Amino acid sequence: MSLRLRLALWYGGLTGLIVLLAGLLAYAIFSRIQYDDLDQALEGAVEHAAGTYVAARTSDELATMLETPILPGLVMRIYGPGGQVLAASSNDAPAPSVDPDTALTRPSGPAYDALAGLAPPFATVRAGPGAFGLLAGSEGSRWRLYVLPLDGAGQYLVAMAPLGGIDASLARLRQLVPLLAVVAAAVTLGAGRLLAGRALRPVATLTEAAAAIERSREFGRRVPVGARRDELGQLAATFNEMLASLEGAYRAQQRFVADASHELRAPLTAIQANLELLERQPDMAPAERQEAVHEASHEAHRLARLVADLLALARADAGQPLRHQRVELDRVLLDALGEARHLAQGQRLEVARLEPALARGDPDRLKQLLLILMDNALKYTPDGGRVTVGLERNSAATEIVVCDTGVGISSQDLPHVFERFYRADPARARDPGGTGLGLSIARWIAEQHGGKITLTSAPNQGTTATVRLPLES
Repeated sequence: MSLRLRLALWYGGLTGLIVLLAGLLAYAIFSRIQYDDLDQALEGAVEHAAGTYVAARTSDELATMLETPILPGLVMRIYGPGGQVLAASSNDAPAPSVDPDTALTRPSGPAYDALAGLAPPFATVRAGPGAFGLLAGSEGSRWRLYVLPLDGAGQYLVAMAPLGGIDASLARLRQLVPLLAVVAAAVTLGAGRLLAGRALRPVATLTEAAAAIERSREFGRRVPVGARRDELGQLAATFNEMLASLEGAYRAQQRFVADASHELRAPLTAIQANLELLERQPDMAPAERQEAVHEASHEAHRLARLVADLLALARADAGQPLRHQRVELDRVLLDALGEARHLAQGQRLEVARLEPALARGDPDRLKQLLLILMDNALKYTPDGGRVTVGLERNSAATEIVVCDTGVGISSQDLPHVFERFYRADPARARDPGGTGLGLSIARWIAEQHGGKITLTSAPNQGTTATVRLPLES
Protein backbone atom coordinates (compact mmCIF):
# COMPACT_ATOMS: atom_id res chain seq x y z
CA MET A 1 0.00 0.00 0.00
CA SER A 2 1.40 3.37 -1.01
CA LEU A 3 2.09 6.15 1.46
CA ARG A 4 -0.36 8.36 -0.42
CA LEU A 5 -3.17 5.85 0.08
CA ARG A 6 -2.23 5.25 3.71
CA LEU A 7 -2.33 8.99 4.43
CA ALA A 8 -5.68 9.33 2.67
CA LEU A 9 -7.09 6.42 4.67
CA TRP A 10 -5.79 7.94 7.88
CA TYR A 11 -7.34 11.31 7.00
CA GLY A 12 -10.65 9.76 6.02
CA GLY A 13 -10.83 7.41 8.98
CA LEU A 14 -9.88 10.10 11.46
CA THR A 15 -12.37 12.57 10.03
CA GLY A 16 -15.14 9.97 10.00
CA LEU A 17 -14.35 9.03 13.59
CA ILE A 18 -14.36 12.67 14.71
CA VAL A 19 -17.67 13.35 12.94
CA LEU A 20 -19.15 10.16 14.40
CA LEU A 21 -18.05 11.02 17.94
CA ALA A 22 -19.22 14.62 17.57
CA GLY A 23 -22.57 13.42 16.18
CA LEU A 24 -23.04 10.91 18.98
CA LEU A 25 -22.21 13.58 21.55
CA ALA A 26 -24.68 15.96 19.93
CA TYR A 27 -27.30 13.20 19.86
CA ALA A 28 -26.72 12.38 23.55
CA ILE A 29 -26.96 16.03 24.60
CA PHE A 30 -30.00 16.76 22.42
CA SER A 31 -31.78 13.59 23.56
CA ARG A 32 -31.07 14.29 27.22
CA ILE A 33 -32.36 17.85 26.89
CA GLN A 34 -35.58 16.76 25.16
CA TYR A 35 -36.52 14.09 27.68
CA ASP A 36 -35.41 16.11 30.74
CA ASP A 37 -37.43 19.09 29.55
CA LEU A 38 -40.49 16.85 29.13
CA ASP A 39 -40.07 15.40 32.62
CA GLN A 40 -39.69 18.87 34.05
CA ALA A 41 -42.84 20.02 32.21
CA LEU A 42 -44.84 17.02 33.44
CA GLU A 43 -43.73 17.59 37.00
CA GLY A 44 -44.61 21.28 36.81
CA ALA A 45 -47.99 20.57 35.21
CA VAL A 46 -48.96 18.06 37.90
CA GLU A 47 -47.87 20.30 40.77
CA HIS A 48 -49.80 23.22 39.26
CA ALA A 49 -52.89 21.06 38.68
CA ALA A 50 -52.68 19.66 42.24
CA GLY A 51 -52.86 23.16 43.73
CA THR A 52 -55.77 24.08 41.48
CA TYR A 53 -57.58 20.81 42.26
CA VAL A 54 -57.52 21.46 45.98
CA ALA A 55 -59.06 24.90 45.44
CA ALA A 56 -61.73 23.68 42.99
CA ARG A 57 -65.31 23.85 44.32
CA THR A 58 -67.43 22.64 41.45
CA SER A 59 -67.15 20.12 38.65
CA ASP A 60 -66.95 22.97 36.15
CA GLU A 61 -63.86 24.35 37.89
CA LEU A 62 -62.35 20.84 37.86
CA ALA A 63 -63.04 20.45 34.14
CA THR A 64 -61.50 23.86 33.46
CA MET A 65 -58.40 22.82 35.40
CA LEU A 66 -58.01 19.58 33.42
CA GLU A 67 -58.46 21.31 30.06
CA THR A 68 -55.87 24.03 30.64
CA PRO A 69 -53.28 23.51 27.81
CA ILE A 70 -50.17 23.58 29.99
CA LEU A 71 -48.31 21.33 27.52
CA PRO A 72 -49.29 20.33 23.94
CA GLY A 73 -50.67 16.78 23.89
CA LEU A 74 -50.78 16.60 27.66
CA VAL A 75 -53.36 14.22 29.13
CA MET A 76 -54.52 14.77 32.72
CA ARG A 77 -56.39 12.23 34.86
CA ILE A 78 -57.59 12.00 38.44
CA TYR A 79 -57.79 8.49 39.90
CA GLY A 80 -59.71 7.41 42.94
CA PRO A 81 -58.68 5.00 45.73
CA GLY A 82 -59.70 1.94 43.74
CA GLY A 83 -57.91 2.98 40.58
CA GLN A 84 -61.07 4.25 38.87
CA VAL A 85 -60.85 7.41 36.76
CA LEU A 86 -62.67 10.23 38.53
CA ALA A 87 -61.99 12.89 35.91
CA ALA A 88 -59.91 13.28 32.73
CA SER A 89 -59.12 15.81 30.07
CA SER A 90 -61.00 15.63 26.79
CA ASN A 91 -57.94 14.30 24.84
CA ASP A 92 -57.79 11.27 27.12
CA ALA A 93 -58.86 8.71 24.51
CA PRO A 94 -55.52 7.67 22.96
CA ALA A 95 -53.70 7.53 26.30
CA PRO A 96 -53.11 4.08 27.83
CA SER A 97 -54.61 3.04 31.14
CA VAL A 98 -52.57 3.60 34.27
CA ASP A 99 -52.28 1.79 37.61
CA PRO A 100 -51.20 4.61 39.95
CA ASP A 101 -50.17 2.28 42.77
CA THR A 102 -47.90 0.26 40.47
CA ALA A 103 -46.37 3.44 39.03
CA LEU A 104 -45.59 4.70 42.53
CA THR A 105 -44.21 1.45 43.92
CA ARG A 106 -42.22 0.47 40.79
CA PRO A 107 -41.18 3.69 39.03
CA SER A 108 -39.47 3.25 35.67
CA GLY A 109 -36.17 4.71 34.63
CA PRO A 110 -35.54 7.70 32.40
CA ALA A 111 -37.10 7.92 28.96
CA TYR A 112 -33.76 8.36 27.16
CA ASP A 113 -31.39 5.56 26.18
CA ALA A 114 -28.00 4.65 27.68
CA LEU A 115 -26.08 6.84 25.23
CA ALA A 116 -28.04 9.92 26.26
CA GLY A 117 -27.38 8.96 29.87
CA LEU A 118 -23.69 9.71 29.31
CA ALA A 119 -24.51 13.39 28.73
CA PRO A 120 -24.71 15.71 31.76
CA PRO A 121 -28.20 16.87 32.88
CA PHE A 122 -29.32 20.26 31.58
CA ALA A 123 -32.55 20.48 33.64
CA THR A 124 -33.26 19.74 37.29
CA VAL A 125 -35.92 17.03 37.58
CA ARG A 126 -37.12 16.14 41.10
CA ALA A 127 -39.77 13.47 41.36
CA GLY A 128 -40.54 14.51 44.93
CA PRO A 129 -43.49 12.54 46.39
CA GLY A 130 -44.51 11.44 42.90
CA ALA A 131 -42.94 9.03 40.42
CA PHE A 132 -42.22 8.91 36.70
CA GLY A 133 -43.21 6.01 34.50
CA LEU A 134 -43.18 4.70 30.93
CA LEU A 135 -46.12 3.06 29.21
CA ALA A 136 -46.72 1.59 25.76
CA GLY A 137 -49.65 2.95 23.76
CA SER A 138 -52.01 1.04 21.53
CA GLU A 139 -49.85 1.50 18.43
CA GLY A 140 -46.60 0.70 20.21
CA SER A 141 -45.73 4.33 20.87
CA ARG A 142 -44.33 5.30 24.24
CA TRP A 143 -45.98 7.55 26.82
CA ARG A 144 -44.26 9.38 29.64
CA LEU A 145 -46.27 9.82 32.82
CA TYR A 146 -45.93 11.41 36.22
CA VAL A 147 -48.07 10.24 39.17
CA LEU A 148 -48.58 12.41 42.24
CA PRO A 149 -50.64 11.20 45.27
CA LEU A 150 -53.02 13.77 46.70
CA ASP A 151 -52.63 14.06 50.48
CA GLY A 152 -55.39 12.57 52.62
CA ALA A 153 -57.77 11.93 49.76
CA GLY A 154 -56.55 8.53 48.51
CA GLN A 155 -56.57 10.00 45.06
CA TYR A 156 -53.87 10.40 42.40
CA LEU A 157 -53.18 13.06 39.84
CA VAL A 158 -51.61 11.69 36.63
CA ALA A 159 -50.12 13.63 33.73
CA MET A 160 -49.13 11.85 30.52
CA ALA A 161 -47.51 12.98 27.27
CA PRO A 162 -46.78 10.97 24.12
CA LEU A 163 -43.09 10.39 23.25
CA GLY A 164 -43.73 9.54 19.61
CA GLY A 165 -42.62 12.89 18.21
CA ILE A 166 -39.42 13.01 20.26
CA ASP A 167 -38.64 9.33 19.61
CA ALA A 168 -39.14 9.75 15.85
CA SER A 169 -36.92 12.83 15.59
CA LEU A 170 -34.18 11.19 17.65
CA ALA A 171 -34.43 8.02 15.55
CA ARG A 172 -33.85 10.09 12.41
CA LEU A 173 -30.90 11.78 14.16
CA ARG A 174 -29.42 8.38 15.04
CA GLN A 175 -29.61 7.40 11.39
CA LEU A 176 -28.17 10.70 10.25
CA VAL A 177 -25.08 10.63 12.49
CA PRO A 178 -23.38 7.52 10.95
CA LEU A 179 -24.44 8.67 7.48
CA LEU A 180 -22.73 12.02 8.04
CA ALA A 181 -19.64 10.21 9.37
CA VAL A 182 -19.48 8.00 6.25
CA VAL A 183 -19.97 10.98 3.92
CA ALA A 184 -17.33 13.02 5.76
CA ALA A 185 -14.90 10.09 5.66
CA ALA A 186 -15.49 9.57 1.94
CA VAL A 187 -15.05 13.26 1.12
CA THR A 188 -11.94 13.49 3.28
CA LEU A 189 -10.56 10.31 1.73
CA GLY A 190 -10.84 11.77 -1.76
CA ALA A 191 -9.53 15.18 -0.75
CA GLY A 192 -6.78 13.60 1.34
CA ARG A 193 -5.68 11.46 -1.60
CA LEU A 194 -5.40 14.53 -3.81
CA LEU A 195 -3.62 16.61 -1.14
CA ALA A 196 -1.29 13.75 -0.22
CA GLY A 197 -0.45 13.29 -3.89
CA ARG A 198 0.48 16.95 -4.24
CA ALA A 199 2.34 17.02 -0.94
CA LEU A 200 4.31 13.86 -1.74
CA ARG A 201 5.20 14.87 -5.27
CA PRO A 202 8.70 16.03 -4.18
CA VAL A 203 9.20 12.63 -2.54
CA ALA A 204 8.34 10.97 -5.86
CA THR A 205 10.87 13.26 -7.54
CA LEU A 206 13.50 12.22 -4.98
CA THR A 207 12.68 8.57 -5.58
CA GLU A 208 13.00 8.96 -9.34
CA ALA A 209 16.31 10.81 -8.95
CA ALA A 210 17.68 8.15 -6.59
CA ALA A 211 16.61 5.37 -8.99
CA ALA A 212 18.17 7.19 -11.94
CA ILE A 213 21.44 7.68 -10.03
CA GLU A 214 21.45 4.03 -8.99
CA ARG A 215 21.07 2.98 -12.63
CA SER A 216 23.53 5.42 -14.17
CA ARG A 217 26.02 5.97 -11.29
CA GLU A 218 25.91 9.68 -12.13
CA PHE A 219 26.41 11.38 -8.77
CA GLY A 220 26.51 14.76 -10.48
CA ARG A 221 22.72 14.83 -10.84
CA ARG A 222 20.68 17.00 -8.48
CA VAL A 223 17.04 17.26 -7.43
CA PRO A 224 15.26 20.55 -8.20
CA VAL A 225 14.57 22.34 -4.93
CA GLY A 226 12.60 25.33 -6.16
CA ALA A 227 11.23 27.91 -3.76
CA ARG A 228 9.92 25.42 -1.19
CA ARG A 229 11.11 26.08 2.34
CA ASP A 230 9.02 23.46 4.12
CA GLU A 231 10.14 20.04 5.37
CA LEU A 232 10.06 18.53 1.87
CA GLY A 233 12.10 21.44 0.50
CA GLN A 234 14.64 20.86 3.27
CA LEU A 235 14.61 17.16 2.42
CA ALA A 236 15.39 17.92 -1.23
CA ALA A 237 18.21 20.30 -0.23
CA THR A 238 19.61 17.69 2.19
CA PHE A 239 19.37 15.06 -0.54
CA ASN A 240 21.38 17.28 -2.87
CA GLU A 241 23.96 17.81 -0.13
CA MET A 242 24.14 14.05 0.34
CA LEU A 243 24.62 13.60 -3.40
CA ALA A 244 27.43 16.14 -3.36
CA SER A 245 29.06 14.29 -0.47
CA LEU A 246 28.63 10.94 -2.23
CA GLU A 247 30.04 12.40 -5.43
CA GLY A 248 33.08 13.64 -3.58
CA ALA A 249 33.53 10.33 -1.78
CA TYR A 250 33.04 8.38 -5.00
CA ARG A 251 35.60 10.46 -6.88
CA ALA A 252 37.99 10.26 -3.94
CA GLN A 253 37.58 6.49 -3.91
CA GLN A 254 38.25 6.28 -7.64
CA ARG A 255 41.29 8.49 -7.25
CA PHE A 256 42.47 6.46 -4.27
CA VAL A 257 42.11 3.14 -6.13
CA ALA A 258 43.90 4.54 -9.16
CA ASP A 259 46.72 6.00 -7.06
CA ALA A 260 47.02 2.86 -4.94
CA SER A 261 47.16 0.69 -8.06
CA HIS A 262 49.86 2.92 -9.49
CA GLU A 263 51.91 2.93 -6.30
CA LEU A 264 51.60 -0.83 -5.85
CA ARG A 265 52.50 -1.51 -9.47
CA ALA A 266 55.89 0.22 -9.26
CA PRO A 267 57.47 -1.94 -6.49
CA LEU A 268 55.82 -5.09 -7.80
CA THR A 269 57.21 -4.42 -11.25
CA ALA A 270 60.70 -3.84 -9.86
CA ILE A 271 60.56 -7.00 -7.75
CA GLN A 272 59.28 -9.07 -10.65
CA ALA A 273 61.92 -7.69 -13.03
CA ASN A 274 64.79 -8.48 -10.67
CA LEU A 275 63.47 -11.97 -9.93
CA GLU A 276 63.08 -12.71 -13.63
CA LEU A 277 66.63 -11.42 -14.20
CA LEU A 278 67.96 -13.79 -11.54
CA GLU A 279 65.94 -16.65 -13.03
CA ARG A 280 67.15 -16.08 -16.61
CA GLN A 281 70.79 -15.58 -15.66
CA PRO A 282 71.70 -18.13 -13.00
CA ASP A 283 75.41 -17.59 -13.75
CA MET A 284 75.26 -13.85 -13.07
CA ALA A 285 78.27 -12.20 -11.52
CA PRO A 286 78.09 -12.01 -7.71
CA ALA A 287 78.13 -8.20 -7.73
CA GLU A 288 75.24 -7.99 -10.21
CA ARG A 289 73.33 -10.70 -8.29
CA GLN A 290 73.82 -8.82 -5.05
CA GLU A 291 72.57 -5.59 -6.65
CA ALA A 292 69.45 -7.32 -8.03
CA VAL A 293 68.68 -8.92 -4.66
CA HIS A 294 69.25 -5.62 -2.88
CA GLU A 295 66.92 -3.76 -5.24
CA ALA A 296 64.21 -6.45 -4.91
CA SER A 297 64.54 -6.36 -1.12
CA HIS A 298 64.33 -2.57 -1.11
CA GLU A 299 61.17 -2.61 -3.23
CA ALA A 300 59.68 -5.37 -1.03
CA HIS A 301 60.21 -3.22 2.05
CA ARG A 302 58.66 -0.28 0.24
CA LEU A 303 55.71 -2.46 -0.74
CA ALA A 304 55.31 -3.63 2.86
CA ARG A 305 55.29 -0.02 4.10
CA LEU A 306 52.72 0.90 1.45
CA VAL A 307 50.46 -2.01 2.39
CA ALA A 308 50.76 -1.13 6.09
CA ASP A 309 49.82 2.46 5.32
CA LEU A 310 46.87 1.38 3.22
CA LEU A 311 45.74 -0.94 6.02
CA ALA A 312 45.95 1.94 8.52
CA LEU A 313 43.84 4.16 6.26
CA ALA A 314 41.35 1.33 5.71
CA ARG A 315 40.95 1.05 9.47
CA ALA A 316 40.48 4.81 9.63
CA ASP A 317 37.76 4.65 6.96
CA ALA A 318 36.08 1.78 8.83
CA GLY A 319 35.93 3.93 11.95
CA GLN A 320 37.93 1.56 14.13
CA PRO A 321 38.62 3.27 17.47
CA LEU A 322 42.08 3.31 18.99
CA ARG A 323 42.81 2.03 22.46
CA HIS A 324 43.14 4.78 25.04
CA GLN A 325 45.32 4.77 28.13
CA ARG A 326 47.44 7.20 30.12
CA VAL A 327 50.38 8.19 27.96
CA GLU A 328 53.49 10.18 28.92
CA LEU A 329 53.92 12.28 25.80
CA ASP A 330 57.46 13.35 26.69
CA ARG A 331 58.54 9.69 26.93
CA VAL A 332 56.85 8.85 23.61
CA LEU A 333 58.56 11.83 22.01
CA LEU A 334 61.99 10.72 23.27
CA ASP A 335 61.42 7.18 21.95
CA ALA A 336 60.44 8.52 18.53
CA LEU A 337 63.40 10.88 18.57
CA GLY A 338 65.75 7.98 19.25
CA GLU A 339 64.49 6.09 16.21
CA ALA A 340 64.47 9.18 14.03
CA ARG A 341 68.18 9.80 14.67
CA HIS A 342 68.94 6.68 12.62
CA LEU A 343 67.10 8.27 9.67
CA ALA A 344 69.20 11.42 9.67
CA GLN A 345 71.69 11.79 6.83
CA GLY A 346 73.74 14.79 7.79
CA GLN A 347 70.84 16.81 9.29
CA ARG A 348 70.95 18.03 12.90
CA LEU A 349 68.06 16.72 15.01
CA GLU A 350 67.57 18.93 18.08
CA VAL A 351 65.15 19.24 21.00
CA ALA A 352 64.06 22.82 21.58
CA ARG A 353 61.88 22.34 24.63
CA LEU A 354 60.59 19.27 26.45
CA GLU A 355 57.96 19.55 29.18
CA PRO A 356 56.30 16.63 30.96
CA ALA A 357 52.76 16.09 29.70
CA LEU A 358 50.09 13.43 30.04
CA ALA A 359 47.42 12.47 27.52
CA ARG A 360 44.99 9.64 26.87
CA GLY A 361 45.57 7.62 23.77
CA ASP A 362 47.44 4.86 21.98
CA PRO A 363 51.19 5.21 22.61
CA ASP A 364 52.12 3.22 19.49
CA ARG A 365 49.96 5.38 17.22
CA LEU A 366 51.23 8.58 18.84
CA LYS A 367 54.78 7.41 18.27
CA GLN A 368 53.86 6.63 14.63
CA LEU A 369 52.50 10.17 14.28
CA LEU A 370 55.72 11.72 15.58
CA LEU A 371 57.89 9.46 13.40
CA ILE A 372 55.91 10.46 10.30
CA LEU A 373 56.49 14.16 11.03
CA MET A 374 60.18 13.69 11.83
CA ASP A 375 60.74 11.43 8.83
CA ASN A 376 59.14 14.00 6.50
CA ALA A 377 61.20 16.78 8.05
CA LEU A 378 64.45 14.83 7.59
CA LYS A 379 63.64 13.74 4.02
CA TYR A 380 63.00 17.26 2.80
CA THR A 381 65.80 18.95 4.73
CA PRO A 382 69.15 18.99 2.92
CA ASP A 383 72.44 17.84 4.42
CA GLY A 384 73.55 20.32 7.08
CA GLY A 385 69.99 21.50 7.78
CA ARG A 386 68.29 21.44 11.14
CA VAL A 387 65.16 19.70 12.44
CA THR A 388 63.87 20.94 15.80
CA VAL A 389 61.38 19.06 17.98
CA GLY A 390 59.55 20.57 20.95
CA LEU A 391 56.88 19.66 23.48
CA GLU A 392 55.14 22.44 25.36
CA ARG A 393 52.14 22.27 27.69
CA ASN A 394 49.64 25.01 28.44
CA SER A 395 46.39 25.16 30.41
CA ALA A 396 44.23 23.76 27.60
CA ALA A 397 46.36 21.43 25.48
CA THR A 398 49.76 20.03 24.67
CA GLU A 399 51.59 21.24 21.57
CA ILE A 400 54.14 19.13 19.76
CA VAL A 401 56.12 21.12 17.18
CA VAL A 402 58.39 19.69 14.49
CA CYS A 403 60.20 22.44 12.60
CA ASP A 404 62.69 22.01 9.75
CA THR A 405 64.80 24.19 7.47
CA GLY A 406 64.02 22.17 4.36
CA VAL A 407 62.67 22.90 0.91
CA GLY A 408 59.24 23.98 2.17
CA ILE A 409 55.86 23.69 0.48
CA SER A 410 54.30 26.13 -1.96
CA SER A 411 51.02 27.87 -1.19
CA GLN A 412 49.35 25.96 -4.05
CA ASP A 413 50.36 22.58 -2.62
CA LEU A 414 49.88 23.33 1.10
CA PRO A 415 46.05 22.86 1.15
CA HIS A 416 46.41 19.39 -0.42
CA VAL A 417 49.25 17.84 1.58
CA PHE A 418 46.87 15.82 3.79
CA GLU A 419 45.19 14.23 0.78
CA ARG A 420 46.06 10.61 0.11
CA PHE A 421 48.84 10.01 -2.40
CA TYR A 422 49.30 13.74 -2.92
CA ARG A 423 52.96 14.68 -3.28
CA ALA A 424 54.26 18.05 -4.36
CA ASP A 425 56.94 18.19 -7.05
CA PRO A 426 59.86 18.93 -4.67
CA ALA A 427 58.79 15.99 -2.54
CA ARG A 428 58.79 13.66 -5.54
CA ALA A 429 62.25 14.81 -6.49
CA ARG A 430 63.78 14.26 -3.04
CA ASP A 431 61.94 11.03 -2.17
CA PRO A 432 60.85 9.08 -5.25
CA GLY A 433 60.05 6.08 -3.08
CA GLY A 434 57.49 7.89 -0.96
CA THR A 435 53.80 7.04 -1.04
CA GLY A 436 52.10 10.30 -0.07
CA LEU A 437 50.12 8.59 2.71
CA GLY A 438 52.09 9.66 5.78
CA LEU A 439 50.36 12.96 6.50
CA SER A 440 46.93 11.41 5.90
CA ILE A 441 47.71 8.81 8.56
CA ALA A 442 49.13 11.47 10.86
CA ARG A 443 45.96 13.56 10.64
CA TRP A 444 43.81 10.49 11.35
CA ILE A 445 45.84 9.65 14.46
CA ALA A 446 45.60 13.23 15.72
CA GLU A 447 41.85 13.34 15.19
CA GLN A 448 41.39 9.97 16.91
CA HIS A 449 42.99 11.53 19.99
CA GLY A 450 40.74 14.58 19.87
CA GLY A 451 43.55 16.73 18.51
CA LYS A 452 44.47 18.60 15.39
CA ILE A 453 47.52 18.87 13.16
CA THR A 454 48.45 21.95 11.13
CA LEU A 455 51.25 22.82 8.72
CA THR A 456 52.79 26.20 7.96
CA SER A 457 55.38 26.45 5.24
CA ALA A 458 56.90 28.49 2.46
CA PRO A 459 59.26 27.48 -0.37
CA ASN A 460 62.93 27.34 0.71
CA GLN A 461 62.00 28.52 4.22
CA GLY A 462 61.19 25.22 5.88
CA THR A 463 58.04 23.72 7.33
CA THR A 464 56.53 23.72 10.81
CA ALA A 465 54.11 20.95 11.84
CA THR A 466 52.10 21.53 15.02
CA VAL A 467 50.08 18.86 16.79
CA ARG A 468 47.63 19.96 19.49
CA LEU A 469 46.38 17.24 21.83
CA PRO A 470 44.04 17.61 24.83
CA LEU A 471 45.57 17.17 28.26
CA GLU A 472 44.78 14.24 30.51
CA SER A 473 42.58 15.56 33.32
